Amino acid sequence: MTSTNGDTLKNAPVADTEFNMDSDGHNSPARQNVAGAPKQGGIITVQPLRRSEMQPSYAQNLGLQDVNHGFYGTFINCIGGCAGSLGQFPCCPFPNPFKQVKQGSVGLVSRFGQFYQSVDPGLVKINPCSESLRIVDVKIQLITVPQQRVTTKDNVSLELDSVIYWHVSNPYRAAFGIQDVKSSLVERAQTTLRDVVGSRTLQSVISDRTEVARQVEEIVEGVAEKWGVSIESILIKDIVFSRELQESLSSAATQRRIGESKVIAARAEVDAARLMRQAADILASPAAMQIRQLESLQAMAKTSGSKVIFVPMNLTDSGSSNKQFSQSSSATAADSSNAASGSGMSLTEMGQIQNMSQM
Repeated sequence: MTSTNGDTLKNAPVADTEFNMDSDGHNSPARQNVAGAPKQGGIITVQPLRRSEMQPSYAQNLGLQDVNHGFYGTFINCIGGCAGSLGQFPCCPFPNPFKQVKQGSVGLVSRFGQFYQSVDPGLVKINPCSESLRIVDVKIQLITVPQQRVTTKDNVSLELDSVIYWHVSNPYRAAFGIQDVKSSLVERAQTTLRDVVGSRTLQSVISDRTEVARQVEEIVEGVAEKWGVSIESILIKDIVFSRELQESLSSAATQRRIGESKVIAARAEVDAARLMRQAADILASPAAMQIRQLESLQAMAKTSGSKVIFVPMNLTDSGSSNKQFSQSSSATAADSSNAASGSGMSLTEMGQIQNMSQM
């Protein structure tokens, strides 16, 4: 393409678009880079919605060519066709044949009460005299299950609050197969929840709340599938206890904490006694006693004044004087005992003779 204003085309922002081949064989933009827009890392990436990420198509036409409605049916169809043709004009007092189906919904078209066509979101043309359009919501919906009282296996009464996330997977079954889908789901969930909780103890219900909800979901989902409904999840919001049960649980928790504290204190006392016994065994050894005696002597030597200290003979084995003194004492005692035994005198008499000789 050429233009007389070359500078305008040169300075204009340029959009670089890359295309990918989708499942239908058409080129779809994978990412689009616009010049002049803020960029992160030099590239602006725009991911379009994929067909699989959008609302699935429920459009189908069963056809009514082989159905004979007789002269009356044919006459009503003709009148409806004429009235619908005139009703397309805003000023004409005839019903408009075009109906709107919003996104997130599916339209079910019936002729003379017989379903024959389902349509996707958009404008739908129907015969205002012989056909009717029913809108079915296929978005994920939330149902709050009313609070109900249940009894556990150990005869404890509880009140449970739960919710159900669900969506219509088969519009025909949900519209024509059951009268009230929401009420049916609520009743089924309440009954199943009562059965599942009744087979468990109180402690199991409190600790395994997620597992209880999963069991209820599996049971309800098997039944809801026949109704054209898919269960996303069933959650237990809250478990309400009676006042008496709350006081009992609080008292039990308090007693449990007191018992745990006593066990911890008893274990601490046992460990302390074991350590004290080990310390006493270590301090009772000869080496430890000598170290303590030496420390006491050093402490007494630092004080002023004269002192008389009685030192045991076995305080240390390294001093030669102590060894000589002990050996001489032993020899003297041995000689005295031998002399006493040879002369027939007693040890007392021998001691008196030695004292007199020294004098």
